[in-house]
Amino acid sequence: MSAHVASPARSASARTIRRISGLLAAGIILILTACSRESPAGADSNRYDLRGEVLAVDREKNVLRVNHEEIPGLMPAMVMEFEVSAGDASIATTGGRIRADLVDLGQGNFRLERIWPDDTISRTAIDQAAKTLRQDTAIRGRQVYREVGEASPEFTLYDQDGKPFTSARLRGRQFLVNFIYTRCPIATMCPLATQNMVAAQQLSSEAGIDNVHFVSISLDPEYDTPGVLREYADLRGIDTSNFSFLTGPTAAVEDLLAQFGVLSNGGTEGLLAHTLATLLIDADGRIVHRVDGSQWNPQDFVARLRR
Repeated sequence: MSAHVASPARSASARTIRRISGLLAAGIILILTACSRESPAGADSNRYDLRGEVLAVDREKNVLRVNHEEIPGLMPAMVMEFEVSAGDASIATTGGRIRADLVDLGQGNFRLERIWPDDTISRTAIDQAAKTLRQDTAIRGRQVYREVGEASPEFTLYDQDGKPFTSARLRGRQFLVNFIYTRCPIATMCPLATQNMVAAQQLSSEAGIDNVHFVSISLDPEYDTPGVLREYADLRGIDTSNFSFLTGPTAAVEDLLAQFGVLSNGGTEGLLAHTLATLLIDADGRIVHRVDGSQWNPQDFVARLRR
């Protein structure tokens, strides 16, 4: 499989012109591809920061028993049971520490949303990787966009099970990567991109290609917590044995968007305007193929995979 290597002598302006021309040709100009984002459940209710330890998990009722710290202005430290989403309940672990939004629904009813792991080891790994990625973005400056032929950026984010996922674990394996978000309502945008990734996953399996992984990174990390991504995958029956949905610090996602050449306005007044791209990274961590937009052929990507 051949790869075009970008010439070091090419100017930043030429790179920019080429990139913009590609977006125009693909018909995915940012302003034309806005996806609506509704406010999360309970957005009009009072929200409080909660930190605590999960003591028990009831997956049938989607309830967590949490020994939480004091919540200033609301309640002292105590043990309480909280309703959570099915995705959050499915990945919760007894003894695990979490941080979340406690939503006061009124009349003594509370719910936990936007649940994130809060153990020191995972948080430190994610935060350190985000700082390193931010430094790399700053050093690359105007040449931040990585062309076909260049190395893929290194990153560490949370996967759909709330575990740190580092790109280093993909060395020696090929992987497809794209960016989506779970609340995107436009069928020809993120939903189609996910369908194509699933189709490529199935085709590669049928072809006996087992050294490939699929990665979808959330454009909306504020809402797309690990539990939300878990539920997104489960509802679609996606096999996550070699398909990871990733989320994490907003700064890290923004740096990856810049380095992979995907545009997003981060959301304004309920809209998330963004472009789409799917990239193939080889076993040496080098970008070997790229298609902008969601209208790509899974068979074409699978044909480019090395057995």
